[in-house]
Amino acid sequence: MEQLKANTPFRAQLQCIECGETYDLYQVLYRCRKCDGLIDVVHDFQALKQIPAGKWKDTFSDRFRYPGFPYSSGVWGKKEWVLPEIDVEHVVSLGEGATPLIPVPRLAREYGLASLEVKQCGVSHTGSFKDLGMTVLVSHVVSLRARGIPIRAVACASTGDTSAALAAYASAAGIPVIVFLPEGKISTAQLVQPLSSGAIVISLETDFDGCMDIVRSVTTDESIYLANSMNPLRIEGQKTISVELAQQRGWKLPDWIVIPGGNLGNVSALAQGIRLLKENGMIDRVPKICVAQSARANPLYLSFQKGLGELQRVQAEKTLASAIQIGNPVSYPRAVRALKDFQGVVEQATEDELANAAARADLHGLFNDPHTGVALACTEKLVSNGTIQSGESVVVISTAHGLKFSEFKTGYHDGTLHDVKARSGNQPIRLPAREDLVRQAIEDRVGRVS
Repeated sequence: MEQLKANTPFRAQLQCIECGETYDLYQVLYRCRKCDGLIDVVHDFQALKQIPAGKWKDTFSDRFRYPGFPYSSGVWGKKEWVLPEIDVEHVVSLGEGATPLIPVPRLAREYGLASLEVKQCGVSHTGSFKDLGMTVLVSHVVSLRARGIPIRAVACASTGDTSAALAAYASAAGIPVIVFLPEGKISTAQLVQPLSSGAIVISLETDFDGCMDIVRSVTTDESIYLANSMNPLRIEGQKTISVELAQQRGWKLPDWIVIPGGNLGNVSALAQGIRLLKENGMIDRVPKICVAQSARANPLYLSFQKGLGELQRVQAEKTLASAIQIGNPVSYPRAVRALKDFQGVVEQATEDELANAAARADLHGLFNDPHTGVALACTEKLVSNGTIQSGESVVVISTAHGLKFSEFKTGYHDGTLHDVKARSGNQPIRLPAREDLVRQAIEDRVGRVS
C-alpha cells in the first residue's frame, strides 16, 4: 500500500478553540491550561496541501476496505488526517468504519426530497459510531504509555454506546476500563457489552450529567485517562464520517446532513471533517447541518432558540432516545462553532414523532434505533416547514444499530411505549396449523394470485 510523503512531515498538535494556545499532542490534556477552553487536534495544513486533492481522493479510495492492517479500518485508511505520527504497531483497530450509505428513494419521494440517504454508522464492531472515536483514543493511549506516560486505566461516563466502544477497544489493548453508567437508563444490550469486555462498571443513582461530573473528578488523577468527547482524540476518529460520506457520494456532499445530538461531540466531529475536506480542496461546496434532539433532552435546541449565546442547561427527562438523554453537553462550544460555520439549525422531536419516524423508515428496509428516529422525525419537520427545500438532498447519520434497542422496537410493535401511538405497528398473525386459514390470511394481506 502506497505511503504518501510530503516535503514537510504530516504533524498534529493540540490547540485551544477559545484562545488559540497550542500544546504538544503527546500528553494528558483535555482543556486549555491558559483559559480552560476546549481543545482540538489541529493539523499542519501546509503539509497536507502538498498532496494534490486528486491524490488524496485516489489514496483514500484505494484504501477503502483494503484487507491489510491498518487500512482495513475506515478510520486508519485516513491516517494522515487523524494521527499522522502514530506508529502502526500502536494502532488498535477492530475493523471500524467503511460503513454503508443506504439510499432510501421511496421514502425520499414521500418526504418530497431529491434524495435521502442513511449513513449506517452503527454497522460497526460494537454497533455504534463511537467505535470511530475509540479506535483513535485507545491507540493514542497505547502510544502515550509507550512514551512512558503512566496511564493505568481509561474511564468514561456513558449512556451506553460510549462504554461499549471504550470497553471493547481498551480490552483489545489490554488496558483496564472504568465506566460510569446511570442506573436503569440504558438498554440491556448496552449494559452487557462493557460487562462482557471485563470493564469495571459502576452504576450510579443519577443521570448522565451526574456520571459526567464524577468521571471528570476521578480523571483529575492523570493516571486515569478521560475518554469522553471532551477529549479531542475522540473527535479525530469521528470526523472521518464526513470524509467517508464525501467519498461514497463521489466527493460531493449533500445539501443537508441531519445528525442526532446529545453530548454534541458528533456534530463537532462532523464539522471538523467537512472543514478538512474544504481546506484540502476535496469538495467544492459544503452542506448545511441540522442537529436533532429529543424534546425531553433539548439544551441545544433551547440555546438555538435564544441565539446560541449561553447554554440553556436542562434536567434531561427520560426519553426513548436514551443515548442523547443529556442536559449539560460538554461539547457545546464546539457545536456552536459547527452550527455557525455551516448555516446550521436545531430541531427537536417528541417521543411519538421519533418512534413513528423510525418505524416508517423501517418499512423501507432499515432497522432504526431511536436516535436515528429523532433525526428522521426532524428531517420530516424541516421539510414540512420549508427549512429543507423540496428537491434538496439529505443524508441522515444513523449513530447506532437498531439491534441494540430491542426493547424500543418490540415495545413499539406491542403498542406499549408511553406517549406513542404506533401508526406502523405490526404483530404476528396467530393461527391454528390449518392450510385453509393460512391461505386466507395470506390473501387478506397480499391479495389473491390471479
